[in-house]
Amino acid sequence: MEITKEQLALVNDRIRAMRKVGSFYGKRLEDYGIECVETTEDFKKLPFSEKKDLRDAYPLGLMSVPEEEIVRIHSSSGTTGKPVIVPYTKKDVEDWAIQFARCYAMAGITKRDRIQITPGYGLWTAGIGFQAGCERLGAMAVPMGPGNTDKQIQMMIDMKSTVLCATSSYALLLAEEIEKRGVREKIHLQKGIIGSERWGAKMREAIEEKLRIKTYDIYGLTEVYGPGIGITCDEQAGIHYWDDYIYLEIIDPVTGENLPDGEWGEIVITTLKKEGAPLIRFRTHDLSRILPAPCACGQSYPRIDTIEGRTDDMVKIKGVNLFPSQIEEILHTFPEVSSEYQIHISHLDGKDTMRLYVETNGHVDFLALAQRIAECVKSRIGFTPLVKVVEIGVLPRSEKKTKRVIDTRYE
Repeated sequence: MEITKEQLALVNDRIRAMRKVGSFYGKRLEDYGIECVETTEDFKKLPFSEKKDLRDAYPLGLMSVPEEEIVRIHSSSGTTGKPVIVPYTKKDVEDWAIQFARCYAMAGITKRDRIQITPGYGLWTAGIGFQAGCERLGAMAVPMGPGNTDKQIQMMIDMKSTVLCATSSYALLLAEEIEKRGVREKIHLQKGIIGSERWGAKMREAIEEKLRIKTYDIYGLTEVYGPGIGITCDEQAGIHYWDDYIYLEIIDPVTGENLPDGEWGEIVITTLKKEGAPLIRFRTHDLSRILPAPCACGQSYPRIDTIEGRTDDMVKIKGVNLFPSQIEEILHTFPEVSSEYQIHISHLDGKDTMRLYVETNGHVDFLALAQRIAECVKSRIGFTPLVKVVEIGVLPRSEKKTKRVIDTRYE
């Protein structure tokens, strides 16, 4: 999808601001001798930015306005080094709330809804973004934050919450707890706004069936406002994103070349209006494709396909590149297994081995099921894993994000 003249004008506004203040990207543009971009081809020549660049700018090297205009910071996780600090102006906060309110509206949520927010608050962008959008929409926020499942369920009952905001892992945990306690008839939930981690069709089906709700997949990154820059509609045919706030490209993750609409690749995002920490051609490492056809829902906002994973999710086993999404697709063909699985990779006796743990109920032959799954993985991916079938509920559940792959080869 080519960048428009209007979007180019907004990009040039951000370029001038970054050069004036001398932010990390402004200095890079100076080094490249770039003052503005006039054509699509000019834009494609702009250098990419990566998360490493943002970490190197720690703590406030991303700031592109005078400090007195910054009203808040947020931070991405710093599990692999320095965190990324993202400054926000008052307008950034308002723009984020506008985008998030659009997400709620796209899901058919109104002022009459009661929205229970379970993601974390604080430096993380999630909880506060869900709440800001809720308040912008005019609905009632029930700002629970993460954990304390007993209280979550009790408040859900007492407040008659109609919308659940959660990671898919925690939504499933709540669904299973509600089912286990036999209190589903006391629950008034109708919709779920689910984000922060990739989740497959089987997990969606489990959450929707157990909670009797319709779920929507919300998209976003801390570096780019946070969650709320896109969401699925009732058609569940891709994620609509707000092209008046971001410009989105799909590139070949190896060559960096732009790919035609419809081809799978890595999402690259340019913010068009962000003041505190604008980003130009930020490589997200999320894998998707642009869906060029109009959506049946009638919305004019463009769409990308469901996020299929990340370029850095890939692991190599016995010379074969493996993405967790491939395992999810295979398990989806086995109705007798739950949505939960875990991959353990280790190095034993000079060779890599993969154990795949899956859950099922007690009414099937575990050994026969394990053999069928192993054969399916072999035929589709190219190697045979050791499959271990366990009872439903044995694999760990999470109040945040579920760890699907445990690789101990390099420990």
